Amino acid sequence: MIERQVTDSERSTYERDGVVYLSNVFDLQWINFLREAFKEALISSGPLAEEHTPEGQSGRFFADLNMWQRLTPFKKFVFESPAANIASQIMKSSRINFLYDQMFIKEPETGDETPWHQDQPYWAISGSQVCSVWLPLDPVSKDSGLRFIKGSHRWEAYNPHHFGDDSPYEGTGLPELPEIEDLLVNHEIASWDVEPGDCLVFQGMIVHGSSGNYSSKHSRRALATRWCGDDVRYCQGPGEFAIPSSDPGLNNGDFLDSELFPRIY
Repeated sequence: MIERQVTDSERSTYERDGVVYLSNVFDLQWINFLREAFKEALISSGPLAEEHTPEGQSGRFFADLNMWQRLTPFKKFVFESPAANIASQIMKSSRINFLYDQMFIKEPETGDETPWHQDQPYWAISGSQVCSVWLPLDPVSKDSGLRFIKGSHRWEAYNPHHFGDDSPYEGTGLPELPEIEDLLVNHEIASWDVEPGDCLVFQGMIVHGSSGNYSSKHSRRALATRWCGDDVRYCQGPGEFAIPSSDPGLNNGDFLDSELFPRIY
């Protein structure tokens, strides 16, 4: 069950800014459940897992995705946690399909930054009712957490880059993201101190990134689950894309309903 309902004010903030901070929406039982699930995922990492910290640098930045396809605890979270309900309320959507899950671990004193980017251009979907629910398993200060450019979910789509070597995706036809320092002069940045039980919900097109984990005692573990609503369709455009990582058996224009993208609502 959801700990509380999303308020009208929170929905309005999401629609205006493209991101909203929600406090106390997950019971701590879910947090403890995911902490154990993360331990299992680290032992049984998947084929798309990545170690982002260069050899010789301090800390560790690890990421993996599609855990729900192979590990029962993550599948349970997808189908039984409040995340789908939160996405439905935030996006005012009568249907919710699950896109995929992604785990992130930045150990204490890890300097690796996550570069500024939009999520949705990485995915073979179209529509505006697309969001991520970012759930921290540790206390995260705003200087070590996610940062968002408010209102940038209304910008055009920009070309994705590979996170490993920053090489651009090929053949998409999308323009490159402008120099971010130029953008920051004229736009407001949103970031928060977040605690376990809180979450951030952000629209698929918002420009965001994060710094390293500057804490000397807390890891920065977080699970991001991606959700799609009423107006979302499968849309495989030209060039590279990251998601889906296997054939969902869909044609362009189809609803996402499939084994790979199950309908939760």
